[in-house]
Amino acid sequence: MTQIEPEGSRVDWEGALVRRACGGDVRAFERLYREHVGRVYGLCLRMTRDPAMAEDCTQETFINAWKALARFETRSSLATWLHRIAVNVALAKRRRVSFVESSTDDEDEAIESDWTLETPLEVNEIEAAIEGLPEGARDVLVLNAIYGYSHGEAAQMLGVAEGTCKAQLHRARSLLRKKLGVEVR
Repeated sequence: MTQIEPEGSRVDWEGALVRRACGGDVRAFERLYREHVGRVYGLCLRMTRDPAMAEDCTQETFINAWKALARFETRSSLATWLHRIAVNVALAKRRRVSFVESSTDDEDEAIESDWTLETPLEVNEIEAAIEGLPEGARDVLVLNAIYGYSHGEAAQMLGVAEGTCKAQLHRARSLLRKKLGVEVR
């Protein structure tokens, strides 16, 4: 069963919920949460490669959003704002985890170099290949190629130069082609 959108544009409907949530209406924020939680979790999962950590990042993203909602400026969409919070949370959590973990755990970083496909690519195979990318390349690929952010937006979210963002995307695509055995024509 599909839910019918209220009259007016989606932005108007979402803006009304944001205004109500800013006024302390928890139910309005819950509706915003339900609307965006899946995409935020997907972004966090792709960035962290760990379902439990992605759940933590998602929860922290919405806690941070609730606390900062009054400062939300409608120059960007709520989804973009939430994604920026999620990227910051995921990067911070990754830094904390990598600081605590030993760098000798090669098992998590191993990439099967002899992996070849005899059949057309499946979503799981592509996801696995993306998971195997180095962090910087994976982050840029997720933000730019999957979520559609421009190089400038992705660079700003990740705190890197736009040129670095472009280089990382090129690197990610090259590594994926090699990993998936895809030829460029």
